[in-house]
Amino acid sequence: MIGVGFLGLITRDFAPIWQPVPKGLPARAVLIWLCALVSLATGLGLLLKRTAAPAARLLLAWLLLWLLLFKVPVIFRSPAVEVVYESWGETAVLVAGAWVLYAWFAADWDRRHLSFATGDSGVRIARVLYGLSLIAFGLSHIAYPKETASLVPVWLPAHMAWVYFTGCAYLAAGVSVLTGVFARLAAALSTFQMGVFTLLVWVPALAAGPNASQWSEFVISWALMAGGWVVADSYRATPHAQGVRTVRVARST
Repeated sequence: MIGVGFLGLITRDFAPIWQPVPKGLPARAVLIWLCALVSLATGLGLLLKRTAAPAARLLLAWLLLWLLLFKVPVIFRSPAVEVVYESWGETAVLVAGAWVLYAWFAADWDRRHLSFATGDSGVRIARVLYGLSLIAFGLSHIAYPKETASLVPVWLPAHMAWVYFTGCAYLAAGVSVLTGVFARLAAALSTFQMGVFTLLVWVPALAAGPNASQWSEFVISWALMAGGWVVADSYRATPHAQGVRTVRVARST
């Protein structure tokens, strides 16, 4: 989130995870600075044990409020346009990561008054959001194959094959996370896929001579990978095939 905050301060505009924001929105300029400052402050706060709990609380509240006020209404206005689901998914990944952190760092007050959002129940909500986000990413690859293929490195053969392979990988991972079957492996591999995308697409673009758009995409791609990493880490104590064993037990009873 530190990178997202600096991106907002430098460009003096909303980072892609906050878009779309109507041009005529009252106090739009104030919101730009608020988004940047909240991102920067919470990112720094999460680095220190003493401030991790309030930072996670503020970050989750801000991201969740933004998701409900700016992302969900766009889906209702344009339900047949897939890119609005991808946009929702980008913010939802960060919400999921922030929710896991909040569930981990929750103070006594949070556990008493907001028990549904802390502990295991909070982590489960975060995983559902993450799974839905992965499905949105997979559908976006399939709905916009030419645009996605243009991002595949030129030295890789069969660009369209990679588009559909990665799209289906996101879809499979999303279903696994939602159903709990191989969820730990799916969360780890989806995060790995985001990391590889960042490494192969945006790092070479920056090395070749970056512009503002490429810096923005790199920061957001890095933030999504970080959010996925946090969710994947929430499965640390979960066996890889827990969902399979649960199904087998259910069938035997």
